[in-house]
Amino acid sequence: MKKFLLAGAALAALVSGAQAADLGVQRVAVPAAILAPSFSWTGFYVGAHVGWGSARSSYRDNTGTFFNQSLTSNGVFGGAQVGYNWQINQFVLGVEGDVSAGGISKRYNDTTVGSPTLGDSYRTSVPFLGSLRVRAGVAFDRALIYATGGLGVATFSDKYFDSSANATFSSSSTRVGYTVGGGLEYAFTPNWTAKIEYLYYGFGDRSNVFTTNDRFSQNIHTVKLGVNYLFSTGPGAVVARY
Repeated sequence: MKKFLLAGAALAALVSGAQAADLGVQRVAVPAAILAPSFSWTGFYVGAHVGWGSARSSYRDNTGTFFNQSLTSNGVFGGAQVGYNWQINQFVLGVEGDVSAGGISKRYNDTTVGSPTLGDSYRTSVPFLGSLRVRAGVAFDRALIYATGGLGVATFSDKYFDSSANATFSSSSTRVGYTVGGGLEYAFTPNWTAKIEYLYYGFGDRSNVFTTNDRFSQNIHTVKLGVNYLFSTGPGAVVARY
């Protein structure tokens, strides 16, 4: 009888030890893993820019009073921009407006011996430049590659000095055309971004600038560097549990 009791006690001890081993170390809750938030381009922004512009002006006078000439005027410009971005997954849509002032200008003096316009001079300049554009691009986290296009606005100031009449003819007009281009923008902090952008402005022809039925054709190429302050810090941290 004692043998049976001892055997039962030993078996009970083995079962209790096995159950304790199965319990192991007490389980604890695994803390949530905090992942770094992805950058968001959504939000309003304001900024400033500086750039280099090259304006091509082609003048044709059918009356022969003034000389025909094509000038390329170059110069530095600067200004400000404001816009809004809306990011959908990896795609970014937006609208931007900008204004610039600067010294894009060129002067030409006719020194051709025997020319009927010898001694005449012509000066062209672009004192104001602006645009209202849509932007569409693809974001690679903090980098944004985009295309852009819309309305372009520029003020053209032209002066012609006629040496034979000892008179200066002036023309100033603000014209509306189109602009297209593209750029690359990078966010170096959650709120500050930097960009490089190329734009082409086309304004077609205009007539009756200095004389009857003359023709003026003008376009502009620009490259600019800019910085923007984005009024958004992006989404909150993504919480993932395992």
